[in-house]
Amino acid sequence: MNNTARSEFPNPQFKREKWLCLNGEWDFEFDFGVSGKDSGMLQKNEWSKKINVPFCPESELSGIGYKDFIPAVWYRKKVTLSEDDVKGSVFLCFGAVDYESEVYVNGKLAGTHKGGYTSFKIDISDFVTPGENTIIVNAVDDTRSPIQPTGKQSIWYNSIGCHYTRTTGIWQSVWLEFTSENYIESFKVFPDSVNACVSLSVNVKGTGTLNADVFYEGKKIGSMSKSGSTCIFGEIHLSETHLWEPGNGRLYDIILSFCGDEVKSYFGLRNISLDGYKFLINGKSVFQRLVLDQGFYPDGIYTAPTAQALEDDVILSMNVGFNGARLHQKVFEPLFLYYCDKHGYLVWGEYPNWTSDYSDPRLVDVITNEWVEAVERDFNHPSIIGWCPFNETWDYEGKRQRNELLETVYKITKAIDKTRPCIDTSGNFHTAFTDIYDTHDYEQDVIIFKERYDEFKNGGKLYDKVNDGNSEYKGGPVFVSEYGGIKWSVGSEGESWGYGKSPDDEEEYINRYKGLTDTLLDNDKMFGFCYTQLYDVEQEQNGVYTYRRKAKFPPEILKKINSRKAAIED
Repeated sequence: MNNTARSEFPNPQFKREKWLCLNGEWDFEFDFGVSGKDSGMLQKNEWSKKINVPFCPESELSGIGYKDFIPAVWYRKKVTLSEDDVKGSVFLCFGAVDYESEVYVNGKLAGTHKGGYTSFKIDISDFVTPGENTIIVNAVDDTRSPIQPTGKQSIWYNSIGCHYTRTTGIWQSVWLEFTSENYIESFKVFPDSVNACVSLSVNVKGTGTLNADVFYEGKKIGSMSKSGSTCIFGEIHLSETHLWEPGNGRLYDIILSFCGDEVKSYFGLRNISLDGYKFLINGKSVFQRLVLDQGFYPDGIYTAPTAQALEDDVILSMNVGFNGARLHQKVFEPLFLYYCDKHGYLVWGEYPNWTSDYSDPRLVDVITNEWVEAVERDFNHPSIIGWCPFNETWDYEGKRQRNELLETVYKITKAIDKTRPCIDTSGNFHTAFTDIYDTHDYEQDVIIFKERYDEFKNGGKLYDKVNDGNSEYKGGPVFVSEYGGIKWSVGSEGESWGYGKSPDDEEEYINRYKGLTDTLLDNDKMFGFCYTQLYDVEQEQNGVYTYRRKAKFPPEILKKINSRKAAIED
C-alpha cells in the first residue's frame, strides 16, 4: 500500500494548534449487502483490508482501486489519547464522507451525517477515555438514487462522456481537535473595504470574553475585546487598508480567543456589488476570465494527492490567463479555497446537483440541508464571489423541474449571505429568482457564435442556446458561463470525448479558441466568460491541460488571448 497521507491542517480558515491528524492507514471492509450492522461489523476483531485515508476506495492512492459500484463501506482506526487530551472537549472532524455516515466511538453511536460533500464534526467528549480508543465509520452510498446528489460521478458502470469515476466513503481529511470546556463554535467575517473595518459574528459555547486581534504581514493593526455568550458581535477598525483584488490576495490574519480556546484565521478586505451589466469588486468593474475546474485527479479522483497539487491547479490556471474558475459540480475542500484566497483567484461556489430528479419534492430537504452547510462553511473565503447551487437543471425522464425547489434554495442562500450574488441555476431553466443570467453555449462555428452575441450586444434578445429558448433573458448582469470545450486529445488511450469536431491542427485550434473568446471579450454587455475546461478529466478531453496537468499548447499563447482585456476597470 502507498501510505502517502495528507498531513497538513485541513482548514486554514479555522485552525486550532491542538489537533491530531487521523489520515493514513485505517482498517477497511466493503459492505456490498449493506448488512454490516446485522452481520456484526462493530464487534469484528479481524478486518481483511487496509485503506489509505483520505483517499476513496475507487482511487489508486487508497491502496484499493476498486472501480465498480460500492453501496457501503466500513472504516476502523485505533487512537491513543492522553489525560490532557480528554480533559476538555474533543471533536472528531471529517472534511467529507460520501454519503450517509454513522460514526461509532468505542462501540457507541457518537453521531451521524447526511451529505457527501460538506464537512462535519462530532463532539466525542463523552465517548473517549485516556488510552486506546476505537473509531468506526460506516458510509452508505447509493450513486444511482435520483435524490442523492452526486455531481459528475457516473451512474453507469463505466465513465461515459462527462460522467466520471465514482467516490465512496471518506475522501477528505479526518482529524481530532481538542478545546477547553467553553470554546469558539464558528464565526463569520464581514469585511468593509469602504470604511476600512471588519465586523465579526462569533458563536461561542459558554460565557466569557472574546478577544480578536488582526495582523497584516505580522503587524498588529486592529483589535477588539467584548464579553458575552452564545453569539458575540463586534467591529474592528483597521489602521491599514490592503484590498483583496484579482491576482492580489493581500490576506489579513486574525486570532480569536475565548475561555482558553484559540482559533487562527484570516480574511480579505473586499466588497462585491452589481451595477447594470457590471460586476464590481471594491467598486471597480472586474471582467471575469473564468475556467471550468471539476476537481478530479488521476490517482486520487476527488482528492488531490498533496496540498501542493491544490495550489498548482490555481497557478496553472493563472499561467494561461484565467483569473478564476467555476468550481464545478463539487464542493471543493477548504484548503483549495485557501490557495484561491491567497492568490486573488475568483471562484464561484457550486453544488453537485447533477443526475437528480428536480421534480421530486424530497430534493428540497436533501439539497437545502447540505447546501446550507456548504454556504456556512465557506462564507468567509474572499475568493468566493458568488454562489450557484444548481447547474443545467434538465428535465428528468420527461418530468419538468419544480421551480419551487430552485426558488427556495435561492431565497435560503440570500438569507444566509446577502454579500454575494446567487445564480438560481447555471445554463438553463432559470426561474424568476436570480441575480445573474448566464448561458451555456458550445457552438463551435466562430461566425455563428459571433453573430449570436453581437445580436444581443446590439439590442437583440438573448436565450439560453443549449435549451433552445426556454429561458429568455429579462435584464441584469450576463455572462456565458460555459463555452468552448474544444476537443484536443494528447496521447489518449481509447475513445475520447469533447464538443464538436476536433480541429485538424494546432493552428485551427488556436484560431477557434481565439474567435470564440474574442467574441465575449469584445461584448460590453458581458462581465465575463467561463471556458470549458482547465484540464481533461478521464475520457472528456477538452481541457487546455491534460488530465496529468501537462500543457497542450504553449501557455503564453492562451494567456495572450485570455488577457487581452484588462481585468479591473475604473
